[in-house]
Amino acid sequence: MDISMILLAVVAFLVVGSVVTIPQGYIGVVTLFGKYRRIMMPGLNFRLPYIEVIFRKVSIQNQSIEMQFQAITADQANVNFTAMLLFAVLDQREETIKNVAFKFINASSLMQALTRTVEGNVRSFVATKRQSEILMLRKEIVLSVKDHIDELLESWGYHLIDLQMNDINFDDEIVRSMAQVVASQNLRAAAENEGQALLIRKTKEAEAEGAAIRIAAQAEKEASQLRGQGVALFREEVALGMSKAAESAREAGLDAGVILFSMWTDAIKHFAENGQGNLIMLDGSTDGMNRSINQMMAMGQLAQPQPKKNN
Repeated sequence: MDISMILLAVVAFLVVGSVVTIPQGYIGVVTLFGKYRRIMMPGLNFRLPYIEVIFRKVSIQNQSIEMQFQAITADQANVNFTAMLLFAVLDQREETIKNVAFKFINASSLMQALTRTVEGNVRSFVATKRQSEILMLRKEIVLSVKDHIDELLESWGYHLIDLQMNDINFDDEIVRSMAQVVASQNLRAAAENEGQALLIRKTKEAEAEGAAIRIAAQAEKEASQLRGQGVALFREEVALGMSKAAESAREAGLDAGVILFSMWTDAIKHFAENGQGNLIMLDGSTDGMNRSINQMMAMGQLAQPQPKKNN
């Protein structure tokens, strides 16, 4: 083998060793004899062969982790959480990438620290709340965790994109007790609603009954007034008729008893035709007729105006 072939082989070996490809979505961290040297961007890069080493390829893509853990409320209830954490490298500045590459010994250590930090913050928040409050505080839990973790993640070279509490569940025994509480509250609300409905119904019935009584009383009042007016008109017409009959009898030279006798017989006829089976006690004898006529004549005399006495 001649010298040229050896030189060619050495050059090829050096060229191959100096070419480095960084995949899209990653940034290469280069060290020289174990000390940080520089970063390489995605694509084709060159290095000092076999002296500069690619220490780590840092992913600048979004990363997610799912967590399942348990917390205890202030009233000693176990709450099971399922959460999803989405995060990424803060930016592509050299200092940030350097921080990401050297803060943790490997990616699993980062995930462990991140998981325990989130769990600790959630447990601290839940420990101050009662079990009945937890389901309504999903948003508050997320905000509390973000407030505590944002600054810590930035010190590691990352930033939090999203944190979601996908499931918040209680132990089966607590779920059953909560269901019983809800059922009892619903029954109480139903009883209160039923009582209110009954009260309203009774009130409306009483108001309707009172209105009906007032209407009936007003109608009876008006009917009584009309009956009184009718009786008064009837009596007025009877008196007028009797006066005319008496006047006609006097002009004809007849006794007033004849008119009274005619009225007596007409009354008996009217009773017989319109009695409708009702029992009417009436003395129809001659003596009874005479007594009735005498009484009617006496009433007529009382009704006549008395002459004034001259002093």
